[in-house]
Amino acid sequence: MEQPRLLADAMLGGLVRWLRVLDCDTAYDPALTDAELVALAARESRTLLTRDRHLLTFLRPRSALRIRHDAPLQQLRQVVDACAITPPPTLFRRCLVCNSPLRQASDEQVAKAPPSARAFAEPMRHCPVCDRLYWLGSHTRRMRATLARTFPEWSALRGNEP
Repeated sequence: MEQPRLLADAMLGGLVRWLRVLDCDTAYDPALTDAELVALAARESRTLLTRDRHLLTFLRPRSALRIRHDAPLQQLRQVVDACAITPPPTLFRRCLVCNSPLRQASDEQVAKAPPSARAFAEPMRHCPVCDRLYWLGSHTRRMRATLARTFPEWSALRGNEP
């Protein structure tokens, strides 16, 4: 099943990172106005995630989801349940900053990473848009453990990928 295309408003930056960890295509620009959010959601066929009840009055009920929780992991649980998001085969496939799909880093890109990161992980991933490097280290193990606690029904999160 294909993951939904999402758009988050300015109040949901913490949620956005977690959705991107789950490989959900989640657009986010906190500078967008309400009118720009509505237009972007329609133009790109995205479901708008918002905590703003007023903003919901401008959208069709199926093209928006009102987020009811304050904590990002509770928000994530709500979105996963409401949008029928399934665990991806591999986590950490999108840039957490700009949402672009990551690519395997070249040797030249890996050489720019801190020595501790180069020693820690293979393979590194690279964002072709914002030039960030990603590697599977202790931080990704902690995030994976957090997701496993949040979604105990997703036994795949307990796999051997860091």
